[in-house]
Amino acid sequence: MAKATFGAGCFWGVEAAFRQVKGVTDATVGYEGGTLANPTYQDVCTDRTGHAEVVQVEYDPSQVTYEALLRVFFDLHDPTTLNRQGPDFGKQYRSVIFFHDAEQEVTARKVRDELDSAGRFPRKIVTQIVPAAEFYRAEDYHQRYFEKHGIACGTH
Repeated sequence: MAKATFGAGCFWGVEAAFRQVKGVTDATVGYEGGTLANPTYQDVCTDRTGHAEVVQVEYDPSQVTYEALLRVFFDLHDPTTLNRQGPDFGKQYRSVIFFHDAEQEVTARKVRDELDSAGRFPRKIVTQIVPAAEFYRAEDYHQRYFEKHGIACGTH
């Protein structure tokens, strides 16, 4: 199994969408990229810890490529808005890719640049591409939130 970590706004919908992707074996919501150890949801919501709401995806590379996951990520949100997705705003909702190795970094930059060059979005992509940091699993009530609350999610 391999690992990929993405921040694309509120993590509930992002997690649900990635769970629908063939080859994804698990998706866990959490916090990454900040300065406070063991942050809680309340800590992250202050917009002072520097963490992003993220989804850590475990996947089988023989069934789905990292590039395919990146394309799902870019389709799930507006990567041209800085620190905002829909009504949610703050650094915790930023568009960010946390890469786990040099190959992921190269692929993430390639896909981002291709989408920008192709004019896929009306504005320039502002998604951060940064090294993976400490991942902190979010509280249990955030895990599989849509599933627990009977909220449907589109498939990829």
